[in-house]
Amino acid sequence: MDTLAVKHTQEEKLAVGPRQQRLRIGIPKEDSLQENRVALAPHSVATLAAHGHRILVQSGAGIRARFTDLEYAEAGAEVTASKEAVYKTDVLLKVAPPSHAEIDLMQLNQVLISPIHLPLLDAEYIQKLQKKRVIALAMEYIRDDDTRVFPIVRVMSEIAGTSAILIAAELLTTARGGKGVLLGGIAGVPPAKVIILGAGVVAEFASRTAIALGAEVRILTTMCTS
Repeated sequence: MDTLAVKHTQEEKLAVGPRQQRLRIGIPKEDSLQENRVALAPHSVATLAAHGHRILVQSGAGIRARFTDLEYAEAGAEVTASKEAVYKTDVLLKVAPPSHAEIDLMQLNQVLISPIHLPLLDAEYIQKLQKKRVIALAMEYIRDDDTRVFPIVRVMSEIAGTSAILIAAELLTTARGGKGVLLGGIAGVPPAKVIILGAGVVAEFASRTAIALGAEVRILTTMCTS
């Protein structure tokens, strides 16, 4: 009788990388005047939560941005009414620079990611951050080394350029005290003339919006020669 060779499944050892650190990320409600933005939308919270991070959102943080507490909860965030609890997280995300009172709530060695507006800071403000040993990452100074572009500043500039034309169009209406001028004009009426100073990102998106509305656009800028 032939002896059948029995083959057994062999174990294989796979390299296991170091376990990723799970972070506690806080999203406070912005108290600045006319600030309607929120640091993270629910879909961004869902992405972070899927990677195991714990997200604490202060109740009402997204209301003015049209995001409810329920949407954040369904995305995996923990919604809390306690502002102090949000400020005890490892990473704090804001869309407006923290006030002096908010710095007092921050924890030692906390990471802050928000606009900082460095040229406008006073000595007391910086000293408070230093005493808390806060690692502050200014959004407006985050740069993509490959493209040499400041992505956060660019996005804000795109919004500013688009909004500027839309606000101007509204202010031209008689309902807002204007002369009743339509940017694009109508049949038999020439379009309004829009003059844009500069040719940066703000000007680019302002001109796009004005042209889309049918306005006649002229851009004035300086030419640098070397």
